[in-house]
Amino acid sequence: MSLAKRFPDRDEIAVVRAEAEALEPDAEAPTTRRLAGRVLGRRDMGKLMFLDLVDRSGRIQLLVRPDELGEVDLDLGDIVGVEGKPTKSRRGEPSLAVKSLQLLAKIRTPLPDTFHGITDVEQRYRRRYLDLLMNEQSRGDAILRARMVAAIRAYLDGDGFVEVETPILQPRYGGGFAAPFVTHSEYLDQDVYLRVADELYLKRLIVGGLEKVYELAKDFRNENVSYKHSPEFTQLEWYEAYADYRDTMERTETLVERAAQATLGGTKVTFRGHDVDLARPWQRVRFVDALEEKGVWSRDPDELRAKLIAADVDTTQDRTWAQLVDHAYSHFIEPELIHPTIVHDWPIEMSPFARKTDDDPSLVERFECVISGMELANAFSELNDSEEQAERFAMQAVEREAGDVTAEEGDPDYVEAMTYGMPPNGGCGIGIDRLAMVLAGRDTIRDVILFPALRGRA
Repeated sequence: MSLAKRFPDRDEIAVVRAEAEALEPDAEAPTTRRLAGRVLGRRDMGKLMFLDLVDRSGRIQLLVRPDELGEVDLDLGDIVGVEGKPTKSRRGEPSLAVKSLQLLAKIRTPLPDTFHGITDVEQRYRRRYLDLLMNEQSRGDAILRARMVAAIRAYLDGDGFVEVETPILQPRYGGGFAAPFVTHSEYLDQDVYLRVADELYLKRLIVGGLEKVYELAKDFRNENVSYKHSPEFTQLEWYEAYADYRDTMERTETLVERAAQATLGGTKVTFRGHDVDLARPWQRVRFVDALEEKGVWSRDPDELRAKLIAADVDTTQDRTWAQLVDHAYSHFIEPELIHPTIVHDWPIEMSPFARKTDDDPSLVERFECVISGMELANAFSELNDSEEQAERFAMQAVEREAGDVTAEEGDPDYVEAMTYGMPPNGGCGIGIDRLAMVLAGRDTIRDVILFPALRGRA
């Protein structure tokens, strides 16, 4: 059997299966359909051969009569194109009665066990193409993520935002607390960084008058992996002129709700063992109130360290007050926030780009969104005073000198841009991989990244 070069005018299996499903057993539709996909099951029953054909939309049974088609030399994993009529078997199985069959690609390496698929988790990530091929759930997750991103774009585009692209290679990294990847540009004859966030360039566009901008971007952080961390990840950031963090809270809730409805048809999900509802409005709690309730809040670093040590928290790696209070939050508060929660009004030391609150100059208008103990989003009323921004960068320099290697380095060019006048604005960053985890109900970020970073084979 020779290999055909093309197979045009095909239908999706899910469409033909639905057509066959509506028939009575042993009935055949009058229409002729063309399908293409991979053979992932074969059962020879005398003069009749049953094949399972799979494409990205689903699976259907093929009824093949070799005496009518001639010799059919097929192996599991071969890719074929078929033409025939939808039918339903006597046992009620939606099928296609095949009238012609073309071999489109020949498999050369045997597939894994077609029933169990790839059971080695490491191999699922390393050979994702086989995981997708054998695991309908993995294909479904990939499609869900794509539809989620499309829904996010549709929501923001429909609300007047402009999608933009900003540099991945940056002379300075900024916009997030992280250790960067560094490389060398021969053209520039200098070291440059893979961005850790998009924030500072997007806010330059706010200065430039674009007013409502967003980017779906690859960001990079040269740090360890965890169930929610990957060195290469996708993030959505948007900035909206003349808005503050209260407006951004509402937009964040709406965006996540829309993404859930577009992909799941509702807002209820099961994530990390908890049933949660993503529908608006989400519960809200002040950062300081949450820590005070646990008895681990103090502005004095020695007192705070003593409180944490008394609670059996290891503080040996915490060199600054900001690191101590962040440790207190991640240890006592974040893990207990199961239902979608907005934690707002954070200490100024932890938020170099946020505006101060009206009531307390030691706090800023920042919030994080947490679901099932996992941070999903981080947002601010953005600081728009250039002089104060320069002071905040100086504050971060003190943190770096005290041993916090993830503190912001500062960006004089960004401060200069602000001197031309930046409208008040609200901004938010949402982890796209993490949102995909929530909607797909996956416990690890590697399940929703098609090709996650992996160590080399031993």
